[in-house]
Amino acid sequence: MAVQYHLDKFPPRKLEWERLIPLIGPANAALARYDGTLLAIPNAAVLLSPLMTQEAVLSSRIEGTQATMGEVLEFEAAGEKASTLSEQKKGDIVEVLNYRKAMRRAQELLQTLPLCQRVVCEGHQVLLDGVRGQNKAPGAYRRIPNWIGPQGCPIEEARYVPISAEKLPDAMGEWEKFIHADAPDKLVQLAILHAEFEALHPFLDGNGRLGRMLVPLFMAYKGLLREPMFYISAFFERNREEYYERLLAVSEHDAWTDWIAFFLKAVREQALENQNKANAIVALYMRYKGQFSELTRSLYSINALDFIFKQPIFKSTDFVTNSGIPRPTAMRISKLLRDKGILLSLQVGKGRREGVYACRELLNIAEGMDVL
Repeated sequence: MAVQYHLDKFPPRKLEWERLIPLIGPANAALARYDGTLLAIPNAAVLLSPLMTQEAVLSSRIEGTQATMGEVLEFEAAGEKASTLSEQKKGDIVEVLNYRKAMRRAQELLQTLPLCQRVVCEGHQVLLDGVRGQNKAPGAYRRIPNWIGPQGCPIEEARYVPISAEKLPDAMGEWEKFIHADAPDKLVQLAILHAEFEALHPFLDGNGRLGRMLVPLFMAYKGLLREPMFYISAFFERNREEYYERLLAVSEHDAWTDWIAFFLKAVREQALENQNKANAIVALYMRYKGQFSELTRSLYSINALDFIFKQPIFKSTDFVTNSGIPRPTAMRISKLLRDKGILLSLQVGKGRREGVYACRELLNIAEGMDVL
């Protein structure tokens, strides 16, 4: 029999604080250290943009997409090469790109709005724009039942059935109130909000991705981070089965404490992993800064460096057009960087076909492995 939504059990009335307190301190401390690292990074939004793309890739992968970060960036860079991809692969990639766009839209809204249902709905509209699920009421709460189970299964064979559609608006109102409620600890509050959002499953599609997107948005909104630049999906993707089981157990067994403990562990581990990656990216940037200057002997070496960190895979014409470097100098610099091995050629330019290049070291840091 399907697990039903935990009606009248949100917010949780009783938590086992004696189990949570030993986890709260380390999670908050790790997050604070990571925030300190972000503060020390000049133009962190540019330097760490590959981590945002990787977060979008992993959050989407939890839902079943198969695109890699390299494929996503290469798709962006080489439009003409995209024709060789299957429709399935293209669909996966566009879903990842929409995740980034939705995150940016939510950040824009939070400059003038509190974290609220409007931010959620507008983010959802961008998330589903032009992709599979675009016929599932983007930006609007569902008005029909939905359920979770094997693809195509009837509701009778579902594993989980969220709240009914007629009760959903009031439940989302309570969810929004809890965002702004006083809480003993903000990370515990965030864990509860994330689980409740996933349990309500307010949209016909995109709930998992949107729920994970809310993690860094809440952190920034509540002042835990200066910017919403936290990447939690790697932990959830590595522990996908437990992630789903812990969420399901909240509705099935009222197991809020177990879920929150799991979430706090995720925050602590990902704060450390994010910090290590951020430090490695900054170290690479500083090393390249000296190399680029010595190699190119150009006033435009920093322009080239910043362009590559913002767009680790790019077409030759994009580098010439968008880097702010005069065309002859840009062509000379790109050749020097290729000859030095800093840029890897993914597609050799020939005739009307443009060259496509990648910064291998930067991509390998972001993905946490050697991918190129």
